[in-house]
Amino acid sequence: MSETKNSGLPGLTSALKNKLIQQALERKLRQAGQEQPAARPVAGGQKKGAVPDAYTRFDQYPGYRQLRIMNDGAARLGLRSPFFKLHEGTAGADTQIDGKTYINYASYNYLGMSGDPVVTQAAKEAIDRYGTSVSASRLVSGERPIHRELERAIAGLYGVDDAITYVSGHAANVTTIGYLFGSRDLVLHDELIHNSVLQGIQLSGAKRLSFPHNDADALDRMLAEQRHQFERVLIVLEGIYSMDGDYPDLPRFVEIKRRHQTFLMVDEAHSLGVMGKTGRGIHEHFGLPGDAVDIWMGTLSKTLAGCGGYIAGETALIEHLKFLAPGFLYSVGMPPPVAAASLASLHRMLELPERVATLQARGRYFLDYAKAAGIDTGSSAGLAVIPAIVGSSLKATELSAELFAQGINVQPILYPAVPEQAARLRFFISCMHTEEEIRRTVDALGALT
Repeated sequence: MSETKNSGLPGLTSALKNKLIQQALERKLRQAGQEQPAARPVAGGQKKGAVPDAYTRFDQYPGYRQLRIMNDGAARLGLRSPFFKLHEGTAGADTQIDGKTYINYASYNYLGMSGDPVVTQAAKEAIDRYGTSVSASRLVSGERPIHRELERAIAGLYGVDDAITYVSGHAANVTTIGYLFGSRDLVLHDELIHNSVLQGIQLSGAKRLSFPHNDADALDRMLAEQRHQFERVLIVLEGIYSMDGDYPDLPRFVEIKRRHQTFLMVDEAHSLGVMGKTGRGIHEHFGLPGDAVDIWMGTLSKTLAGCGGYIAGETALIEHLKFLAPGFLYSVGMPPPVAAASLASLHRMLELPERVATLQARGRYFLDYAKAAGIDTGSSAGLAVIPAIVGSSLKATELSAELFAQGINVQPILYPAVPEQAARLRFFISCMHTEEEIRRTVDALGALT
């Protein structure tokens, strides 16, 4: 018997109705992106005719029109936005939203350092000593001892000369790549690389080429064809890919970069604290020395419970960036309590390797249990980031809402962040999650799918 209750489309099942609405939304999105008025000709410095609304109103921007179409479509389906939920306390393995407690899979607090009493105390003491802001660029008068302590500790993690910290992880990639490379250079990156890398390449003016995900052989072939046409060449990878939870065969990429005489940059935003016996990241996982990679990048907002980003490497690289990279030179220095929290988190990570081991065990447990339940986890290695690929943005949004109603908070990842057919729920695992919580979560998701 066909389900027609409240559908507004007699004779159609809910599944078919939703599919038709999804297709209609996709058509509208394509149309919104194509319907841009032609530019009016300008001669002799004088405008001819009225300027189209699209050039004078924010609500006519194509991106905003697409956003309205998606929001309106969700509203017609009775779906609330899954974004900008108001968390009322520390968000880790659990969180409080609207006075209720949820199992939380929407936090990068992998080792439970945000909220750790030792980390919190370090931040409080830094406020008492240095205030809440350094109130200047570090080059001018914003330098504080806590900055250098943090940077030396980060360099020590990798066994390299030095490090530099930025107030934003996104800006760390943008300004580093944007400054170091130029129009005569080439940047090759994994096709799933983070937006911040793409923005940095665009700023640099370098030629950009992507290679298939984790495909070292494809990269090797591209370099054989392209390397001789450029001066400097940079390869950019991630330690753990934030949408898929897998990682590259780093030794193979190191061999390729050496043979083709290029630079290699690895973004460790999601692999620091997650990979390696003591959480030092992907180089520890593979047993590589720190200088096997030219540019180490990472963020302070995940394992290290602060905010900002870092670059680590040889002295010439770091000194160059400190004096001339615009995103550092013209930016206020990192707030002391943020630097202190990240430094304390780094020390705690090394003091408590059992947290790293527990995180890795919980990730494997979630992955194995989800696979046994028939959930599509893609290529995830079970190291903190595990997707549940469901095949459409609409279904991902619905599943997120249904799990939330059962006390489980997990965010959907929708088109265009991922291809429509790869829309998913993305689970971030913490060392604080219990096996019972993981079983309850996977059982609930399996029952819905």
